[in-house]
Amino acid sequence: MSFFKDLFNLHQGEEKKEKVIEDIISNISFRGSNLWILACAILIASIGLNVNSTAVIIGAMLISPLMGPIVGAGFALATYDFDLLKKTGRSLFIATVVSLIVSFVYFYISPFKDAQSELLARTSPTIYDVLIAFVGGVVGAISLTRQEKGNPIPGVAIATALMPPLCTAGFGLATGNLSFFLGAFYLYSINCFFIGIATFLIIKYLKYKPKNTGNEVLNKRLHYVITSLVMLIITPSLYLAYTLLEEKKFYQNVDHYITAEFENSGYTIIYKKINYKTSPKTLELAFLDKKFTEDELKTLQTNLQNFNILNTELIIRQKESDISKEILSEINKNKSSLSNKDVKIKHLTEELESYKPSDPTFAKEVKALFPNIEDFYFGKLNKLSHKDSLQTATIMIYTPKKEMIKGKEITKEVDTTRLQHWLAEKFKDKDVKLILNN
Repeated sequence: MSFFKDLFNLHQGEEKKEKVIEDIISNISFRGSNLWILACAILIASIGLNVNSTAVIIGAMLISPLMGPIVGAGFALATYDFDLLKKTGRSLFIATVVSLIVSFVYFYISPFKDAQSELLARTSPTIYDVLIAFVGGVVGAISLTRQEKGNPIPGVAIATALMPPLCTAGFGLATGNLSFFLGAFYLYSINCFFIGIATFLIIKYLKYKPKNTGNEVLNKRLHYVITSLVMLIITPSLYLAYTLLEEKKFYQNVDHYITAEFENSGYTIIYKKINYKTSPKTLELAFLDKKFTEDELKTLQTNLQNFNILNTELIIRQKESDISKEILSEINKNKSSLSNKDVKIKHLTEELESYKPSDPTFAKEVKALFPNIEDFYFGKLNKLSHKDSLQTATIMIYTPKKEMIKGKEITKEVDTTRLQHWLAEKFKDKDVKLILNN
């Protein structure tokens, strides 16, 4: 046990508590340079989200000073320093409001209002975001209490991702999308809360001296408040994680259904649209040339249940009255793409055919006219001439028959002059090359 205690001992390499407190307090305030740095970091993150650049977003997270007041709040709770807690709360409020204003203004004047993948990733927090925020907060709190800070702090800033959710919330405000704002701000709240809780636990574990000692009533009250907040924050994220899992399972089941029912039968799908948010859910399909009867459509609808696709309506667009302009445009685009592919395939097939004899009786004629040939390969190859131009050469690789005479294996002779003359006449090519394969 002593070995494991030493192995996981956080007191080794610990910074003096007075120095840790001084560093935490110095990073709480958002005035002057800190506020300018925050505004610039928010602007960089907003641009990164707008152009869907992961590298730019990571850079903004490394610049951001937002971790300071969050860690300070966790420290203040652990030491019962409510004056410090008020300061950190005020600083975090100012930082949040400034961040929302800067991101709102940017996205409001930006001509690009499309929600890119980096933006969408911050609108539906799950239990995994809770775990990342908590573990990242633990690492950050441990690093802050070390003499050697090391590399974890930049990693924590990237992993816990405080900036992108705030910018996404600003995007939601600028575009009037309330669900984007609520989802992103909820993710930001999760990160703030669990970084603070992780700091609280580490400071407690390292036994920093509380400002108010011996007040058991206050300790119990604080414990109940923190437990209630943890449950309040975690519950929605658990629900979101469950819905995300169910959505992924639905899309996987739909892919299996389409493969089994259509692709394995050789039907070409030229339009596909899945709507998971409606009730019932819908799966819309259109095909290149396949038309289904009413009985087939009923069977296909029933077969959805075999793939655990429930509460879903299958819609196959095959009548002109069922096809909207949007669907027609998509179908025509796909048809055009398919037509181009067909042309390329046909061209390549014709080119391939030109490299082999088209006469189905060719092999029989060779065996009849030249019985001493056991096996052969015949075709055309591209060769590079001395003038750096490609030329086609007709070649025949042949293997003569062998027989045993008085215990010795003798190779039968092939009249190559006659063979070459015959091939030249048959294929109108005087440069036929014969290659002996022993």
